[in-house]
Amino acid sequence: MPQMGVSVAEGTVVEWKKQVGDWVEADEVIAAISTDKIDTDVEAPAAGRLQEILVQVGETVEVGTVLAHIATDAKPGEAHSSEGDSASSAEGTSEAAAALEAPGDAGELQGDTAEEHDSSVQEGTGRRAGGRRYSPVVMRIAAEHDIDLSKIEGTGRGGRVRKQDVLAYIENGAPSEAPMHIESPYKPDEPVAPKKRAPRFERAAEEPAPAPAGSAPLSRMRQSIGRAMVESLRTAATCTTVVEADMTRVDAARRKLGVTYLPVIARATIETLREFPPLNATLEGENLTTYDGVHLGIAVSLGEGGLIVPVIRDAQELSVEGLAARIKELAKRARANELTPDEVRGGSFTITNPGGYGSIIATPVINQPQVAILDTEAIVKRPVVITDELGNDSIAIRHMTYLCMSWDHRALDGALAAQFLRALADRLEAWPLP
Repeated sequence: MPQMGVSVAEGTVVEWKKQVGDWVEADEVIAAISTDKIDTDVEAPAAGRLQEILVQVGETVEVGTVLAHIATDAKPGEAHSSEGDSASSAEGTSEAAAALEAPGDAGELQGDTAEEHDSSVQEGTGRRAGGRRYSPVVMRIAAEHDIDLSKIEGTGRGGRVRKQDVLAYIENGAPSEAPMHIESPYKPDEPVAPKKRAPRFERAAEEPAPAPAGSAPLSRMRQSIGRAMVESLRTAATCTTVVEADMTRVDAARRKLGVTYLPVIARATIETLREFPPLNATLEGENLTTYDGVHLGIAVSLGEGGLIVPVIRDAQELSVEGLAARIKELAKRARANELTPDEVRGGSFTITNPGGYGSIIATPVINQPQVAILDTEAIVKRPVVITDELGNDSIAIRHMTYLCMSWDHRALDGALAAQFLRALADRLEAWPLP
């Protein structure tokens, strides 16, 4: 199961396009998979004969799970043991795939085929009564919390109910009559007479410590993000450098252009990276790769769904307006689960933008295998000392921010990181007005 974004923890096989015994060419599509964020095809890593399918249609498995085995020592045209069964196997799989796509319950598979796929239908099909399609992840969460999915309004394509919708419903909209834990029968609170105020030394023994609000294991998405973040911190010699920048001219420019601050900062970052190629790079083991083009990652929050980092390839070719449109489009498609795998990998530098939530300083974790990540913080009006061309000082109200960058000391030194940030701040402070 391929990795597709830092918070994608699992995927579901929705179709096998090849069957055991079939010959496959390298890079040929052999299966289709679905995750909470991306639906995509799986390509064969090498030419050979499909020897064994390990994950059946409808099954949900963790990222990194082996889906099938390909015998690379086989030859096209050779007879094989499964050749006689290929047609019936393909027919059965196509019927199972059709059940995922057709209206109605997955239990509509008939005869031997229904019995053959009974376990996968129950565990992994994407349907329930009423013709609505649900992913196995959504159905499993709903079953665990006894939720009627028909009551949840979906935010995915065509009103599809996504994992984020179910989690939000559990947190905010689940009915109060949900079953209680069987080992702790629910007893409604009854009014009790107020206690007399006890001396301070008696109250400690009389009143128990407040009970915790509740505990639950981390979701698989959070576990996936956690593993990636810990691995980044374990791999990189992470340092953070911060500079202050006056964004007053940027504020005036972006108002005239009708865009937010982010595309202007992104354009300035791209231009500065072209002056400092060592930061537009990836480090894998002992191999440092720098890039002519800037493949800019923009972190997108998916709320309960975690985060994902779509990549704008060759971002140096886009204007501020072009970057604004591209960022908006990628964010919208990310939240609608419409990104392709190629759009979430291959970045050479990343910008994360929590400043929109009011934060003023942070130490972001590097998006491996990149060597640096820029964190843009809240832009606030503050009184600062400014100096005119004659050297006279005065106090003025300016739009100020902090530019925070985490970088890998294995690939860079502090002087270069500081020079890059200072050059970026200078470029923003002198930003031309349209």
